[in-house]
Amino acid sequence: MREVAIVGAATTRFGELWDKSLRDIGLESGMRALVDANLETEDVQALFLGNMSAGRFIQQEHIGALIADHAGLADRGVPATRVEAGGASGGLALHQAFTAIASGLHDVVMVGGAEKMTDVSDADAEETMSFAADQEWEVFFGASLASLYALMARRHMHEFGTTPEQLAHVAVKNHAHGSANPNAQFRNRLELEQVLGAGRVAEPLGMLDCSPISDGGAALVLTTLERARELADAPVVITGSAQASDTLALHDRWSFTSQRATRTAADRALAQSGRSIEDMDLMEVNDGFTIGEIIALEDLGLVEPGQGGRLAEEGVTALGGETPVNTSGGLKARGNPPGATGIAQVVEVYDQLLGRAEGRQVEGARSGLAQNVGGTGATVTVHVMEVA
Repeated sequence: MREVAIVGAATTRFGELWDKSLRDIGLESGMRALVDANLETEDVQALFLGNMSAGRFIQQEHIGALIADHAGLADRGVPATRVEAGGASGGLALHQAFTAIASGLHDVVMVGGAEKMTDVSDADAEETMSFAADQEWEVFFGASLASLYALMARRHMHEFGTTPEQLAHVAVKNHAHGSANPNAQFRNRLELEQVLGAGRVAEPLGMLDCSPISDGGAALVLTTLERARELADAPVVITGSAQASDTLALHDRWSFTSQRATRTAADRALAQSGRSIEDMDLMEVNDGFTIGEIIALEDLGLVEPGQGGRLAEEGVTALGGETPVNTSGGLKARGNPPGATGIAQVVEVYDQLLGRAEGRQVEGARSGLAQNVGGTGATVTVHVMEVA
């Protein structure tokens, strides 16, 4: 397999982008990534696009062709593939693009993710997000993603003594990080009491334990390491890329407090890279709900099961801490347009490794990891990156 490098990266602003369509969002992030890479659309040989549910959000399917058309790729017959895996759509699109370069099929690939959620009501958007769970056995009976993650949080509390305060510390930390991200949906800091006192969504999760409804796009340009050395002084290499699956329904899982797909994908990606979790200088992980970050860090092996609740509380995962997590603000503050989320996580790691995450830079960062989750953990991708 050939070594794969990132040579360009960009995101749009995340939030309620009333003045932009999905095609505007996808085009903006893609063109900015190409400019960042010092490449032209003529250099792109394939496009992979993460998108969860444009058919529901904007009544438009065939998204790969839509973006290829408006990016000027269709005239050359460039293959454009839309990838869907719930909230892991972006991460899975990146995995497909990585494979296309590593295998020798293509030499320059663009991978993007985009979602336009605010063209429908909040209730319709939340319902659509719930379809990443099991429609027949969960959603039909009234379950939402929030209620399913609430079950995970309750069980974590029961088994390990995790507290509401520890959940709240995750939100406080990530909003502090997001306040320094100019593209974040929420740049306001939170106090612990605000999170604990917020309106309830599904006990023990309150409104400020949950990521928002978001519009936004993100894009990356991938090429071979050999070509990347011609374009950049210090290319960022994807040294590990892995995908794993688990049961769609939460009730069929081996555990409510662990996501087996995260463990499997992390083991594979870290093995590919020849690194351990202790080698990572920073991480972007799933915090669509605050319990998600806690479980992710346990499954990634940063701490033993049951110990994840103390990390944000003790400052371990804050900027300046031992292992900063979600320096972008995470899904919680940066925003969570599901098709773009997995790409945006990698853009943040890329910017950190290049030393250009102004206002939130992790000093001396040389390696990082991104974990992207679909549904309650039925699909997970993990990517490991380091400076060449």
